[in-house]
Amino acid sequence: MKPKIYITRKLPEQIVNRLRGNYHVTMWEQEDIPVPRDVLEKEIEEIDGLLCLLTEQIDEALIEKAVNLKIIANMAVGYNNIDIHSAIKRGIMVTNTPGVLTETTADLTFGLLLATARRLIEAEDYLKSGQWETWSPMQLTGQDVHGATMGIIGLGRIGEALAKRAKGFDMDLVYFNRSRKYEQEKELGIEYQPLEKLLQVSDFVCVMLPLTPETTYMIGADQLDLMKETAVLINTARGGIVDEKALYQALKNRVIWAAGLDVFEEEPVSLDHPLLTLPNVVTLPHIGSASIATRLKMASLAAQNLMDGLAGDIPRNLVVL
Repeated sequence: MKPKIYITRKLPEQIVNRLRGNYHVTMWEQEDIPVPRDVLEKEIEEIDGLLCLLTEQIDEALIEKAVNLKIIANMAVGYNNIDIHSAIKRGIMVTNTPGVLTETTADLTFGLLLATARRLIEAEDYLKSGQWETWSPMQLTGQDVHGATMGIIGLGRIGEALAKRAKGFDMDLVYFNRSRKYEQEKELGIEYQPLEKLLQVSDFVCVMLPLTPETTYMIGADQLDLMKETAVLINTARGGIVDEKALYQALKNRVIWAAGLDVFEEEPVSLDHPLLTLPNVVTLPHIGSASIATRLKMASLAAQNLMDGLAGDIPRNLVVL
């Protein structure tokens, strides 16, 4: 009997067909609607492998229903949607998809930075709403990016790729990381600073960390108070790293100049969220890795991790605590 696999969202046929030859594949056939919890609870009882997205909370209660489950392949770099400890305790492998989305996410991060600094979305709305009647000296003026100082919190793969893009704009680079990265300091021309100092000197603060208990609300009111009044905060990492209530107050009271957000603590974000009411916030629906090529690579890598695990091999992207 073929091992059973469940895929929690409709994926391109070229990906699914790789699995159908050797496995009995069941898939939630909606592309834009997450699988309901009750459906996932039923499916997980009999499957050997699960290919899931960040939208699924694979918690202890769900894992306890899995009798035969051997591997959870998450189609994402982050895996804060999965109770890793519960999975490992039950001998279930967990994998992710790092590396393939590095450059695409760095592109989006820098694009969001530019859009926020130069008020591009606000300017488009200004034009389309018929407010543009003349040119004036200080109309929709923003912050310069070239020659400014970028502070990167979390110098992982994406952080390094972002730094390379910033060098093209002659930006000065500083970073904070759990551990010093001396080789990258030389290669990228980037300077290590304690978090407090980074926040004080940076014109653009880019959050590039995973969400962990240690990083939850790492950027709160005290940290925002350290930033320049002209500073811009960019978060394309995970919601929950930034305290959204504190950020709202800092933006509303002009403690900092603006923010660009691709992620929120709760996703999809509620349309009545206070941050969405502010003109100095650019918001995106978690599209950091959303290029056609990259999403296909992510799905392919998740499928390969799944196949490796079910074949008894150690997947290349095994999450180890």
